Amino acid sequence: MKFMYRYTRLRVWFYRKFFSNIRKLKFTGKILQATQFIGTGEIFAQNVELGVFPSPYFTNGVGYIEARNTTAKIEILDNTFINNNFVMIADRTKITIGRRCLIGTNFFVTDSDFHGLAINNRTNGNYECLPVEIGDDVFIGSDVKILKGVKIGQGAVIANGAIVVKDVPPLTIFGGIPAKFVKNILVD
Repeated sequence: MKFMYRYTRLRVWFYRKFFSNIRKLKFTGKILQATQFIGTGEIFAQNVELGVFPSPYFTNGVGYIEARNTTAKIEILDNTFINNNFVMIADRTKITIGRRCLIGTNFFVTDSDFHGLAINNRTNGNYECLPVEIGDDVFIGSDVKILKGVKIGQGAVIANGAIVVKDVPPLTIFGGIPAKFVKNILVD
C-alpha cells in the first residue's frame, strides 16, 4: 500500500506541475486522483475531494477541469465528493456544483456545444453556451453526462448512465437517455 500511496501522490503532483496551466485556481480540499486544471478562466473549489480510493479508474484515470476562456468559471462548493475519471469543461459561461454533492465515476459536464450544427458553423466558433447549475445535496451516478443550460434542483438523484439535457426539479430522480422523470424522493 505504501507504493500505491506514493505512486498516486506522484501522479497528482506531476499532473499539477506539468499538465496544468490554469492561473486562476483557488482549491482547498483533497486531490486523490491525478487531475489537470486547464484554461484562462477561473476554477474555484472549496473543501472538495477529487478522486476516490478504492474505486475504478483510480490508478489509470485522470480528472480534467477546464475553464476554457477568460469568461469561463467552474465553482465546486463545500463537502462535494467527485469520483474518478471526471471531465468538466466551462467554455464561455459557468458551471456550479453545490454543497454536499456525491458524483460517480466517468462524470461529464459542459456548458457548451463546442461546434455549431450547420455545416458553415462547425469550425467558425459560432455556437451556444449556457451555464450549468447543480444544486446542493445532489447525488449523480456513474457515467452521467450533463449538457449545457441544465439546472439540477437540490436533493435530486441522477441515475447511472443518464444524459441530462433538461432541468431536473428538486427532490426527484431522473434517469435514461435522455434523462426523464422516474419518481419523487420522499423526505423523512
